[in-house]
Amino acid sequence: MPSLIPLLLAGMYVGWNIGANDAGNCIGTSVGSGLLSFRKAALMVSAFAILGAMLQGGNVMKTIGKGIVTSELPMIAIITALICSGLFVTLATLFRLPVSTSQSIVGGVAGVGLAAGANMNYATLLRIGQVWILCPILTGVLAVIVYSLSNLVLKRLKQDSIWQRTPHALLILSACYVSFSMGANNVGNAMGPIANLGIQPSWLGAAGGVALAIGTLTFGKRVTETVGGGITMLDPVSAYAAQTAAALAIHYFSILGIPVSTSQAVVGAVIGVGIVHGLRTVRARKIAGIAVGWVATPTIAGIISFLLYKLILLIQG
Repeated sequence: MPSLIPLLLAGMYVGWNIGANDAGNCIGTSVGSGLLSFRKAALMVSAFAILGAMLQGGNVMKTIGKGIVTSELPMIAIITALICSGLFVTLATLFRLPVSTSQSIVGGVAGVGLAAGANMNYATLLRIGQVWILCPILTGVLAVIVYSLSNLVLKRLKQDSIWQRTPHALLILSACYVSFSMGANNVGNAMGPIANLGIQPSWLGAAGGVALAIGTLTFGKRVTETVGGGITMLDPVSAYAAQTAAALAIHYFSILGIPVSTSQAVVGAVIGVGIVHGLRTVRARKIAGIAVGWVATPTIAGIISFLLYKLILLIQG
């Protein structure tokens, strides 16, 4: 057990980063629309992220653990991948950029795998890359559909006394759902590399979920502000549509065991809703900066982890 402590600490560090960076993807629209304060929203996302991690985090954990690098890695290689990925996300969070923690950890694992000369499953990497391209497009389309259908239903309730409360209730429910989906998908990014060693204790998902929650509560406000108001301003119905679309896609890919970017899913959905309101409402410069981060994340994380592990091997002789 003492030998596992560095692994668990590294995994918890990545989980903390995921919570800090992805909090905005779960609650940015709720906070940006003015419905919830950050404090209340952060407590809510923490609870549902833990549930998602514990109940449905296993599939992505298996993919990250043995789906990319199929041979067993040395413990120091796994710690290298986790630390490099975590540091990259920490820097992104400091600059308020919603980068992909999934891309960071996949890049880090692939980097150390190549450096170690391990057996690589390139078919799995290709499949994950294809889903990364598809995901924001899918959520954008889903958001337009959910928004359009919701407006049709809500217009019929306009004269009803529940009209004022319905959009807000839907928004809170969708925030809970996207938080659950985030926990289910992203706990694998934090704890999945540890599964490469065949270590899968029943409490691993719970530990990762707690780390996500701590990251949300302690360092999640920066990216929340970017997603909530930095891309396009959202009314409650628009925010609900964006969150629901993202949650559906993330949950679906979690069941398939594919690590996807919560950032890409939510930002794609927010853009879809923004386009419905008119292209001028979408802040193109902010989107361009986020898109550059999406491309740079797996590339930089992979290169850094590759070089660092090669240096470690050189020092070890």
